[in-house]
Amino acid sequence: MLPDFGVKDKVIVVTGGGGAICGTMSRTFGEAGAKVAILDLRLESAQSIADEINRKGGTAIGLECNVLEKESIEKAAEAVVKEWGRVDILINGAGGNKPQATTNKDMSFFDLPADAIQWVFNLNCLGAMLPSQVFGKLMAEHGEGCILNISSMNAFRPLTRIPAYSAAKAGINNFTQWLAVDMAKNVSPKIRVNAIAPGFFIGNQNRDLLIDKETGDLTPRGKSIIDLTPMNRFGEFEELMGVTLFLISPASQFITGVVIPVDGGFSSFSGV
Repeated sequence: MLPDFGVKDKVIVVTGGGGAICGTMSRTFGEAGAKVAILDLRLESAQSIADEINRKGGTAIGLECNVLEKESIEKAAEAVVKEWGRVDILINGAGGNKPQATTNKDMSFFDLPADAIQWVFNLNCLGAMLPSQVFGKLMAEHGEGCILNISSMNAFRPLTRIPAYSAAKAGINNFTQWLAVDMAKNVSPKIRVNAIAPGFFIGNQNRDLLIDKETGDLTPRGKSIIDLTPMNRFGEFEELMGVTLFLISPASQFITGVVIPVDGGFSSFSGV
């Protein structure tokens, strides 16, 4: 019997849905026949992707949502339930780093401002926990559902210059495992929680760190990453979709609490 990778007619909520990774996910879900609620702090970004999905024959809505404010999340959840009556899948995609929480030649670890560090922790950790509370509760009412968190290579092997982001993503790995157990034992074994850990994909947040904007060549940091990635290239956002569809579909119905790297072998290579 062939496994079922389908998500047709499933209601999928994507936080940070206006971004590069989660925008790609949202479009793919729309092509796969799911009903997609795209949540983003910037309504115009969410609505733009929703409009694109709808123009192509899919079904999507764009909603403004601040994942750090529970009332904002609850308001978005009410809109999704009003539109489609339920929530089947949550993608916790909101996250990111902040330049002020990044060390450089002018800013050592000792001088990183506490508010910048706190901002990174809040966005990446609290920004996954609060939506999981709100949308997870809706899943609990039906006794089934799926939550997918977005981790990072930083969670396995902390990278230089970004201590807050690395620690926050390590927290996401732990939270994924914790919530998977809590849901299965205390709510319903049919509510699964997993995560993917992207390797290195070029987006707006890291482009200047990896590509010299004047020459178009790799920066020393970008070259180091390629040298440590056995497949010898950066990933394409579309290459995250296979494992994503696997983890949110019935094909993985006995899998919960895992974090799967999508990294071209980076996490397996010691450098020698």
